[in-house]
Amino acid sequence: MTDTEDAPVIVCLPNGQFQENCYLIGDPDSNAAVIVDPGEDSDMFLDAIRQRGWHLEGIWLTHAHVDHVTGVAAVKEATGAPIYLHPEDRQLYDHVAEQGAWLGLRAEPAPAPDHELHDGDRLTVGRFEFLVRHTPGHSPGSVSFVGHGAVFGGDVLFRESVGRVDLPGGDAATLMATLRDHFLTLPENTVVHSGHGPLTTIGYERDRNPFLTGAAPLA
Repeated sequence: MTDTEDAPVIVCLPNGQFQENCYLIGDPDSNAAVIVDPGEDSDMFLDAIRQRGWHLEGIWLTHAHVDHVTGVAAVKEATGAPIYLHPEDRQLYDHVAEQGAWLGLRAEPAPAPDHELHDGDRLTVGRFEFLVRHTPGHSPGSVSFVGHGAVFGGDVLFRESVGRVDLPGGDAATLMATLRDHFLTLPENTVVHSGHGPLTTIGYERDRNPFLTGAAPLA
């Protein structure tokens, strides 16, 4: 968790059989909050929101792979918060139950998104604003939310690794272009909040990530 006067509160909630990172982003002044990628454990997410007295104003989805959206229906039902998704991941989203069956994960169909995300959109959490970047490669409609020294990039970039490209809609060349154009151009001290695993920074990955240094080319 981070909590400073000039930054939003960020809560990471690893969950489910794939240890997906769901995030809460909150403004402590207004108690406004959003949830990023609600995965399997919707009860955990809703409890965390209630414990903080936050009002959920949005469900932001970095992409529509099943481990990142399994909890959308329950969170939507409990809070009424609008769902945000890039249209190029709508096909994945509409087939979440089939995705789950393929991976041995039970998933109910998710409610239709309320808003489309597009590159250059600006979203707010209370007094904090985030820029939406279309960052495809792991999936066609992957997006990242950038602001306040942080990037919520879903499964694009991990500590010393990058997202898979062998799932439907994945593309290695597109992912590498995304990393070059949208991630490595961020300040070195930008904190990367990934969809799985620990925090990292752009500077660390530029120096240590074998897929970015060329030590392990992405096939």
